Amino acid sequence: MLRPAERAEVPFREVFEAHAAYVWTTLRRLGVEERDVEDVTHETFVKIAAHLAEYDPSRPIRAWLFVFALRQARDYKRLARRRHEVVGALDTEETAAQLPGPDDVVAARETHALVAEALACLDWDKRAVFVACELEELPVAEVAESLGVSRNTAASRLRLARAEFTKAVRRLAKRREQR
Repeated sequence: MLRPAERAEVPFREVFEAHAAYVWTTLRRLGVEERDVEDVTHETFVKIAAHLAEYDPSRPIRAWLFVFALRQARDYKRLARRRHEVVGALDTEETAAQLPGPDDVVAARETHALVAEALACLDWDKRAVFVACELEELPVAEVAESLGVSRNTAASRLRLARAEFTKAVRRLAKRREQR
């Protein structure tokens, strides 16, 4: 491990601008509600800023950022905070014309809800590895190192998560068809 004096400085602004969307998406995939994802993303970057001097630039940054997102999502789920959202009217007709059609919105919401529900069926350890490897496309070796588990453990969790996720999607889709 490099000592702080041997590390190149990584500017926070560059990290934020380059990876904010990645952290946002990761948090959503880890179960942070849409209405809270902006706040949790900011909280995540506050933690990242506090630890940025510890980052080793010779290592992939996405796996390092994933661990911060994972911790924040876990804290978010533990707190189980919920707020009521107030939905306002559209500002202009132009904004309304740019929106997707109702069928597209319904289909996208149903797909998103199905995936979110299936992910929620996975225990936390399997979900973390599944999201990192399958959805964020991080290599198993990086994920294992970032999570502090062996490569075999990460691979096993991923294999089990894939099977459980597939089973959950089939079960949930069948249940929805019966409605």
